[in-house]
Amino acid sequence: MAHDPYSSLRFRDFRFYLSARVFSTIGTQIQATVVGWQLYELTKDPLSLGLIGLTEAIPAIGLSLFGGLLADTVNRRRIALFCYLGLFISALLLAWFSLQPTSVIEQTGVMVIYLAVAVNGIARGFLSPAMFSLLSQMVPRSEYLSASTWNSTGWQMGAITGPALGGLIYAVGGPLPCYLAVCALTFLGMMLLLLIRKVDNPIMQKIEPIKTRLFSGIHFVFKNPIILGALSLDLFAVLFGGAVALLPVFASDILKVGPEGLGILRAAPALGSTLMAFVMAYRKPMKNAGVNLLLAVAGFGVTSIIFGLSESFWLSVLMLGIGGALDNISVIIRSVILQMLTPDDMRGRVSAVNSIFIGSSNEIGAFESGLAASLLGIVPSVVFGGMMTIAVVAVTWWKAPSLRRLDLRSLQQRNESA
Repeated sequence: MAHDPYSSLRFRDFRFYLSARVFSTIGTQIQATVVGWQLYELTKDPLSLGLIGLTEAIPAIGLSLFGGLLADTVNRRRIALFCYLGLFISALLLAWFSLQPTSVIEQTGVMVIYLAVAVNGIARGFLSPAMFSLLSQMVPRSEYLSASTWNSTGWQMGAITGPALGGLIYAVGGPLPCYLAVCALTFLGMMLLLLIRKVDNPIMQKIEPIKTRLFSGIHFVFKNPIILGALSLDLFAVLFGGAVALLPVFASDILKVGPEGLGILRAAPALGSTLMAFVMAYRKPMKNAGVNLLLAVAGFGVTSIIFGLSESFWLSVLMLGIGGALDNISVIIRSVILQMLTPDDMRGRVSAVNSIFIGSSNEIGAFESGLAASLLGIVPSVVFGGMMTIAVVAVTWWKAPSLRRLDLRSLQQRNESA
């Protein structure tokens, strides 16, 4: 049978799901770009950029397990709608701050910015498990690979548009219209979610005490060496290898390209990721997925090193784009593994563990980047992070042979016959 790269897009509810995710991603990426630039303009302190990540990561990590349990017991679409409302409130807080920033700073400093970011983190703690679990209810099991690929593509398309749009709007009108645009995009995402037909959650196979159910996702992940290896690899790679949190510093002080340049820099990884996602959508499942995963993460570390040493704007953009393309190989493979190996009634809880390992490691990695930049300097901290990423790949290659031998083709065949 011929491979159909658009098979999952033929399902109505998945199209609404994907569209909602694209619009909300554009909004969150606009907000992330503008918050970073606005805060650095106010403080001129790279550590303040790292603290943004920590402020979002703490509630996201702390609430993820509860969010996962909720996603396996309560209607997932309803949870997502409440989380979108939280993202809307976060953008409103930032818009209010931007109306009279001087008077607000005199009273509270920049605490309003951190409060809005914390609200975002709270919403994310519940949103990630709900949306991951909802995806599996939009398409049949045979379409998990296609749906995971297009889901990643949609996120990356939003992540391309958001930073570039945020930088452009900021350069023309300042932060206020940026945050109002975030409010509008988030509201549009909520309306699209409402168009999805109601789908009931799978019935839990075992009735267990709350405490057991709360930690069952962790137990499941740690008993599955392929899932554990993939999550651990990305955890440490993102923790050490991400330079995105420091992009405002590179744009302002090293490359000297202003907010418009910052928007291009932030969009470059997503552009590379989107191009790679289209390539993978047209390819059949990879036979040597484990090896490709490890090589892609190692390549991501190399691009981080070159980016840190670069003083050319376009070389920096190129390295970020290649890094994004390599990173997306990891994202898609990990998403497919999780969808195929996780029981239907545990998707929320396993996704919560994924959020702790991967999603929040972006923010903790941002804090690590800000702290390392304060201690080592901007360029040495990024180079050090890239070197650590390569070291993590070497250890994973040695310690996780089952991940190295991963074959997505045979995994999909077993999944379709289950």
